[in-house]
Amino acid sequence: MIATNADNHPILQIHNLEYQREDQFRLQIPDLKINSGEVLAVIGPNGAGKTTLLMLISGILTPNKGEIRFAGKHIEPSRDLKYRRQIAMVMQSSLLLHSSVFENVATGLRFRGIGTQTIQTEVEDWLKKLGIFHLKKRQGQKLSGGEAQRASLARALVLKPSLLLMDEPFGALDNPTRVSLLEDIKQLLYTTGTTTIFVTHDLDEALFLGKHIAVLVNGELRQTGTPEQVFNAPIDSQVASFVGVETIISGRVIEKNERLLTVETNGGRLKAVGNAALNRNILLCLRPEDVTLFSQADIGLSSTTNHISGKVTRISPQGSLLKISIDGAVPLVALVTRSSVKELGLEVGAPVLAAFKASAVHVIEKN
Repeated sequence: MIATNADNHPILQIHNLEYQREDQFRLQIPDLKINSGEVLAVIGPNGAGKTTLLMLISGILTPNKGEIRFAGKHIEPSRDLKYRRQIAMVMQSSLLLHSSVFENVATGLRFRGIGTQTIQTEVEDWLKKLGIFHLKKRQGQKLSGGEAQRASLARALVLKPSLLLMDEPFGALDNPTRVSLLEDIKQLLYTTGTTTIFVTHDLDEALFLGKHIAVLVNGELRQTGTPEQVFNAPIDSQVASFVGVETIISGRVIEKNERLLTVETNGGRLKAVGNAALNRNILLCLRPEDVTLFSQADIGLSSTTNHISGKVTRISPQGSLLKISIDGAVPLVALVTRSSVKELGLEVGAPVLAAFKASAVHVIEKN
């Protein structure tokens, strides 16, 4: 369950929620909650059930069983009009009407019978906050992707929702536009204290926006927690793989000195820090950024606990860095700068030494 702050209280609680589609896909959420004013990032691979969860919360879909509580009261989202008037939703596609940006943003307020002067003030205020005031007379269908999504966000936020739902809102944008919008929306969400659940498969977005993270895999809620808890201490191998753990090694604890473990693997002995008991079968999880590479001649430069010699089998781009796959006593993946690759003379087939600290290894006990 997501950790809570003492000064906050849950605005949304989900308990034993289940939903099954005709194609036999099944979503199961045993327990999930979000506190007032928090931003929850729901992450997971494609087909994990992320959008289905939002549709259940919004009332577009009806669960087969389970309970949803909002502000402490049991609700049925598909039937509770009062609840649905307190939420707003932003999709990946902006779905703007064939009218001006101003009229698009004003639509929800007009449906609610808000006065003309108030609409004028509120809409212009949010157009300014989202940097599109100069576009207020432009037709919604003539906006760029980033402009259209800003208009869509303004249309949602002008309603001052108690709960904002966002489904991959940045997924269709080019990177510069996406980064700019992410920075602006983060400031707005945290300044206004808007409780938000947003779905993404992009780990950078989740880390940047989310105060808490929920991980869905194959229709199951596998883990919730702070970004640090989820990304640094994944609960199982599937979560570990999704959050960027490139190296997962099976082993057995053969020695234990307080929390320092000696682990027997197929490729030899490794050191790790954890709480596993003697003779326990475990998984060693290692993120690529925690692996340092040396040339064989530079072995003396490394003071880290674990050293593995091997050969480079693949070099692939990873943003501004390069991912190095290594075949050694155990297979490893490292993430290094382009200048490091050049300095070490790394190429496919080249020998290399990989080093990593025992404290960099996350230990998962096998069931």
